[in-house]
Amino acid sequence: MTTWRSSAVELGKAFRNRSVKVADVVTSLWLHHDQVEPSVKSYLTTFQSETMAQAQVLDAQFDRGETLPLLAGIPIAIKDNIHVQGVPTTCASQILKGFIPPFNATVTDRLQAQQVIVTGKTNLDEFAMGSSTENSSFHTSLNPWDTSRVPGGSSGGSAAAVAAGQAVVSLGSDTGGSIRQPAAFCGVVGMKPTYGRVSRYGLVAFASSLDQIGPFSRTVEDAALVLEAISGFDAHDATSSPRLSESYYSSLKPTVAGLKIGVPKELFGSEIDPGVKAQVVAALDLLKANGATWEEIAMPSLKEAVTTYYIIAPAEASANLSRFDGVRYGYRDGGADNLRDMFRQSRGGGFGPEVKRRIIIGTYVLSSGYYDAYYTKAQKLRSLIVRDFAHAFQKYDVIMTPTTPSVAFKLGEHEANPLAMYLADIATIPVNMAGLPAISVPCGLDQGLPVGLQIIGPAFGDQQILNVAAGFQELSQFPTRFQSPLMRSTQ
Repeated sequence: MTTWRSSAVELGKAFRNRSVKVADVVTSLWLHHDQVEPSVKSYLTTFQSETMAQAQVLDAQFDRGETLPLLAGIPIAIKDNIHVQGVPTTCASQILKGFIPPFNATVTDRLQAQQVIVTGKTNLDEFAMGSSTENSSFHTSLNPWDTSRVPGGSSGGSAAAVAAGQAVVSLGSDTGGSIRQPAAFCGVVGMKPTYGRVSRYGLVAFASSLDQIGPFSRTVEDAALVLEAISGFDAHDATSSPRLSESYYSSLKPTVAGLKIGVPKELFGSEIDPGVKAQVVAALDLLKANGATWEEIAMPSLKEAVTTYYIIAPAEASANLSRFDGVRYGYRDGGADNLRDMFRQSRGGGFGPEVKRRIIIGTYVLSSGYYDAYYTKAQKLRSLIVRDFAHAFQKYDVIMTPTTPSVAFKLGEHEANPLAMYLADIATIPVNMAGLPAISVPCGLDQGLPVGLQIIGPAFGDQQILNVAAGFQELSQFPTRFQSPLMRSTQ
């Protein structure tokens, strides 16, 4: 067993029958990590010595026959905008230089209760604002399938770590596609849960009405297992749903026969590259051949989703990022003569270009005289997006789209054209606007690069889309068919 290639479910079984030791998995993973990290640059911080010590403790517990949680001993990476107590949270930004959170995020607490092994903090676009990880203040992560291309963003480091075999599973955050888009680009599973299903406490806020934490994995079973561990009500998060969480892994039931699928024509037109569209159609036809039905449907509001998002998200970012002022924590410019200049110079020097751009847009649309013309109108359009999804789910069990309009693009390809970068999330943004669950799974290759199929469900239909994704996994066998060259490498 090449342990760093194994799934969380496989490793959990091996730990319990003692055919594999946790220490062997951790050793194997770090040996592989040392080989591939210079090519991928997934991480900002790693915890190699700490993980080895924890592995030995866990092995002793398993040897004594103790009953441990299902995720005990599983190596998991965490996006560096999610707090781990006592470890720097940078959000890949200079403005958080020196900041060490004094508390865990709720998801971190829940994973630690499962006795996972946290391998480190992964790279991202600064404050989760971007679709390529090129906006990180530290370095650009690279795609394990082709290191001349981006891994997607903003959770590019988390996706690349799983795709390259540097973590078995990982956590990311998704505001407009930041889990699903890099999952598609890197050929792994990425899930955005229903808004409110997973606590946002300890997640550094970008846009509070849109942000949601979710898992990356190489199999649907692993995604269900992680979601089961991190979901549920949290009194620390005012937006957390009191609705009882489900046993996503133990209730997983592959579903295809009788499935009714709607495919929005607004996300299946000329904006989608022909090669991507062909792979998605092939996936839909595979489902159809096994008892599902699909047809194109009209959802007119989706045409306005990107425009709506880039009013609402920057407006919320403008408010949320006002706390980073050089006074309470993080970077402070030492050359200012007065308080006003200290604010201006600290924020000007600490934030990168994309974050500044979004703060300026958000401040503008919230300003006197423009609030109603932009922000209020955007919220009205958002209600139409919610309505169109609600109407569609009256007839269809799930909605499916390409996750992205193209495969992973070249490094620097969209550097001079922010609009082209924003349009990389054309199919994922509507889901966040409506607060729905969605999952991206690999469905084929175009130009030798992964293509993602997005499966969208109704609110709190997280179990439903996991079941459908598991059904597609059984039919397509994507975990074994789609592995990056770095994942296929040997030690």
